[in-house]
Amino acid sequence: MPGSPRPETPDWLADFLRWLERTLSPVGEGLVTSWPVLKWVLLAMGIAVAVYTAWRVFGPDLALRPGRTRSEGEWQPNQEAALALLEEADRLAGDGRYDEATHLLLQRSVAQIAQARPDLVETSSTAREIAAQPSLPAAARSAFSTIAEQVERSLFALRRLSAEDWQVARAAYAEFALAQNGLRA
Repeated sequence: MPGSPRPETPDWLADFLRWLERTLSPVGEGLVTSWPVLKWVLLAMGIAVAVYTAWRVFGPDLALRPGRTRSEGEWQPNQEAALALLEEADRLAGDGRYDEATHLLLQRSVAQIAQARPDLVETSSTAREIAAQPSLPAAARSAFSTIAEQVERSLFALRRLSAEDWQVARAAYAEFALAQNGLRA
């Protein structure tokens, strides 16, 4: 209303606003003065973030040399390492420790994938995430999924694995790791 008096600002609020003005005005003046340089710094930082993001998303595919493709052979574990792993896991299974034997297969499979393709496995990666990686060859994805499924059943369904469960996981690993070389274990 035109005739109504304006409410008066409390003294403490007026004092605070004057203090805020005195405190922040140099910052504002500094930003205005440095804007010609600051805008280029901010632009460079934005470009750096965009390049980093693009590299994280597309880098592994761009890093392939021309004419080189990812093949399933790249995912085949070292033959001696695969046989040693199966021997160690078979000893656990021979003692009736099927859960531990299957979990060992999973842990070593993750390590083998991480060694071959460190860009696929991060410390926070779950077995399901790794198994769903489209850049993982189909045979490796299938074997890894089978092993992970058995381990999940053991850990999360709280159901002890049987000899048959162990054989399913073992066969999946052996077929992928050894059958490509014509070996059977």
